[in-house]
Amino acid sequence: MASSAPSSFRIHLKILEGGVKPLYVGRASIYVIQNAQLQLQIASVKETFRFTLFKWAEDLDSLSRIQDLFNCYEQALELYPNDEVICNSMGEHLFRMGFRDEAAGYFHKAVKLNPDFADAKENFYRVANWLVERWHFIMLNDAKRNLTYLKAIENAVCSGCKSVLDIGTGTGILGMFAKKAGAHYVYACELSKTMYELARDVVSANNMEREIKLLHLKSLDIEIPKHIPERVSLVVTETVDAGLFGEGIVESLIHAWEHLLLQPKPENQDVGTGDYGRVIPASATIFGMAVECKEIRRHHRVGNQEVAGVHLPDSVEFFSPTYDSAGSEETVEPYTTEKLSRIPGGYVPLTEACQVMTVDFNNLQELKSLAARKPWKLSLPVTEGGILDAIVVWFVLQLDDEHALSTSPSEETCWEQAVYPVQGLLDYSVKTGDTVMMEVCCQDCYLKIQKFSFVTSECGMDFSDRGDTLSLGNEAELCNALAGLQTTSKQDGNGQVCVLESTEIALLNNIPYHECFKAAMGKVLLSLNPSKDSQSMDVDGHGSGMNLQESQNKSSLDVAPDPLYVLDVSEGFSILPIIAGKLGPVRAYSSIEKEQHQAALNVISEANHFPKETLEFWLSHLEDENVVLQRPKSDKLWSIIILDVIETSGLIQQEVMEKAAISRCLLHSGGKIFPQYVLVYGMLVESESLLLESAVQGTEPTLGFNIAPFINQFKVPVRVYLDLSTLPCLALSKPAELLRLDLMNPLLNSSSREVKVQISKSGKVTAIPFWYHIHLDEDHSLDTSDEFSHWKQAAVVLDKPIQVQVGDELVLDVQHHKSNISITVKQ
Repeated sequence: MASSAPSSFRIHLKILEGGVKPLYVGRASIYVIQNAQLQLQIASVKETFRFTLFKWAEDLDSLSRIQDLFNCYEQALELYPNDEVICNSMGEHLFRMGFRDEAAGYFHKAVKLNPDFADAKENFYRVANWLVERWHFIMLNDAKRNLTYLKAIENAVCSGCKSVLDIGTGTGILGMFAKKAGAHYVYACELSKTMYELARDVVSANNMEREIKLLHLKSLDIEIPKHIPERVSLVVTETVDAGLFGEGIVESLIHAWEHLLLQPKPENQDVGTGDYGRVIPASATIFGMAVECKEIRRHHRVGNQEVAGVHLPDSVEFFSPTYDSAGSEETVEPYTTEKLSRIPGGYVPLTEACQVMTVDFNNLQELKSLAARKPWKLSLPVTEGGILDAIVVWFVLQLDDEHALSTSPSEETCWEQAVYPVQGLLDYSVKTGDTVMMEVCCQDCYLKIQKFSFVTSECGMDFSDRGDTLSLGNEAELCNALAGLQTTSKQDGNGQVCVLESTEIALLNNIPYHECFKAAMGKVLLSLNPSKDSQSMDVDGHGSGMNLQESQNKSSLDVAPDPLYVLDVSEGFSILPIIAGKLGPVRAYSSIEKEQHQAALNVISEANHFPKETLEFWLSHLEDENVVLQRPKSDKLWSIIILDVIETSGLIQQEVMEKAAISRCLLHSGGKIFPQYVLVYGMLVESESLLLESAVQGTEPTLGFNIAPFINQFKVPVRVYLDLSTLPCLALSKPAELLRLDLMNPLLNSSSREVKVQISKSGKVTAIPFWYHIHLDEDHSLDTSDEFSHWKQAAVVLDKPIQVQVGDELVLDVQHHKSNISITVKQ
């Protein structure tokens, strides 16, 4: 459908397409004046054109006329191909539609056109994390990993493999290794448009653009002779994740063996390697062990029956998405990942490391049998008593007969480990002599470990060497085993299942957070309704103990006070509305969207004896869900509005100050926004880890190949999801207050501030970690860096480290623009 733009938009297009005729006059001064007038006219037309374009785009977006919207932008960019504002706006629309690759291209162009354009920089930094994941930097900086791959590829090429296909080439480094080793023909495929273009630049910069054929394709779509002329003798790939199979290596290698590779070398035959196909890596062995780990536990199991006076009934079962039987309709990874060597609080091995399985990537039949293989039992004898929190998995990647890479938590490796949290047991305590049982399978291109149970030592049975199944020969032995077997289901299936993100479970386990909100909300509600009914408010846990229902029955002869309205628009699953409902005559509104979460809150509400009207789900009252902040009723205002100011990643939420401005207009006299203000704290540190995780450090780790300048275009100045308690770093200063964000009194805010920080230890400043003190009011605050926090921290990584001595003073220039904080050191 053709775009029917408004007349003003078409008129501006026509004016600009016709161009502006230059004026030629006899005198230079007149020419200068008229030229200036001309520039003003052009600027005015351009500004009006932008306004019309953006207004029309909003209208088309609201009508879901997406193709028309993009047609308008394409026409606009034909006229103004180097307009950074239009490029950025186009990128924003593309990103909202899910086209991240394309959006990044426009954001990147906008930043190149105007490096000081704050909106475009913030957009590009956010999308860069999606396009070029941070592990690319970590892996490219791992010289040991790179050298091991290079030697294995050299061995293969020297033994006769002269045609090579690099599957999932990324930056192109493995393909370049093959060419350097002497391969005659090298092909490399990459599905991501961003990474494909990056590889193209890298290959060209290393003078191999004519030597390596790059394909912007998934390997499953490569055809002979359409894309490559004939079958290759070697496939190299590193399409493995922490759980080995999660990036589809099995599927891609099955296809490669069937369609792209020469036949494998027959066993026990002395023939030339070049006439046959092979794969690097050749094989892998997967290992696992059971661990106790408080940090994993608090992110995957709710550990409290009562939170700030709210009872969590057994009829609600909370699970994280990794739980196999949680009923999620989406395909989710059955594991999460952790760098166990840096996990807060550490971990305790409860069993020895056990071999889970092996896989031969050079055996087509074995690869094809993996998905069809029936689940098998795995038993791990407990060697150390404790609490069973997870099964941790890693692997050894055997590249060839001589070269291997391990992702073990005890190794210095760029990989994280796969973590299978244990959920749904009646009891998680194990003791020496017990046996942890589980089921293992390979389905949906994932290694799955599920159906956890354990046999107690009282059974006197040892299943460690029983193979795939339990022996059924001894009936008495089997009965004893069943008696000692701990079932994996808490409930009989009638409970309300509620699947939460791991950060939401960590929040539910954050008792100080909820107690702090309870006290601050009680203080506001008491000030707004100091009637005798408020005596039943359990603000500090020392009230009369009278619940809301008893209070209402007691005062039924009195005139019921008007309820106070509380709105919670914090992100994700939140029980704060229920906590508010226990503090007196309150009408609490929750903005959670998922039906499963709403059902769970209703069950919790009923278990706490709330009248039905106490808790409302706000979005069901709204015609437009985008306008969450509005009056509860035409003649009412909110007493409390709860906003999420900090993302769990450690960044400030987008548009939070705009939301605060709207919220202030919707507050009852004496009402409050929570939090009322936020203080940003930071300190100077020396951290080699942050440098390695943020940018490729020259050509040395990449064995002389010029990759850094190209991938470093996608580095971002702020590293997120950090845990300062385990970050390998040396503190060079004490914490300092960097910025204040006041949601109740914006006049106290400043978008720019200079902060002097004194050096307390000599060293090299490489980064500035920062975190927040979230003040609900003057008396109640939360620290996002404490041990109970569900928030992570962030850090600004400097482009160039700064050498400092004790007593030196550095001046930090702190800028706040929308949700972005930039911190630079003034020299």
